[in-house]
Amino acid sequence: MKTLVIVVHPHLEQSRINKAWAERIAKEENVTVHNLYGAYPDGKIDVAREQKLAEAHDRIVFQFPLYWYSTPALLKEWQDVVLTYGWAYGSEGNALHGKELVLAVSAGGAKDVYQAGARNQFTLSELLRPLQAMANLTGLEFLPTHAYHGVYGVSDEALAESAEAYVAHVLNPELSLKNVAL
Repeated sequence: MKTLVIVVHPHLEQSRINKAWAERIAKEENVTVHNLYGAYPDGKIDVAREQKLAEAHDRIVFQFPLYWYSTPALLKEWQDVVLTYGWAYGSEGNALHGKELVLAVSAGGAKDVYQAGARNQFTLSELLRPLQAMANLTGLEFLPTHAYHGVYGVSDEALAESAEAYVAHVLNPELSLKNVAL
């Protein structure tokens, strides 16, 4: 299985979690790490290049920090320009059908603040629902999300453990029901 990790962090070099995750998973075989802000510092996305990258992989990972309860702006732009009618959706848009999507999300707040009645009022799953809807429309199989909460002040040991847990989750072939023997 070939995995495309689309890292979307506007300040990746300053991020401890997302930088550690990207560096760790880059050591794995059959993984392409694609830093979207590094590739497109001007925000102008090469649609043909991105579509070819997606077509060449079986599992696509969106790795990003939660920004204002959503994705960083360049990931939204990527969706807007890359997921075109006739390619990603529509009567003939089936380029992503049968591929898998995993979200790998880091959040500043602790897990308990992402609940009904808590400070943020919504679960992380609820906040990420638009990405699940995008997966449904484009024929991607939406796999379980990998999330890390409370990124501020994380110890070096916890950082290393989080990178290993991230790789184990993202590359787990059993995330998909189609890979599990029933």
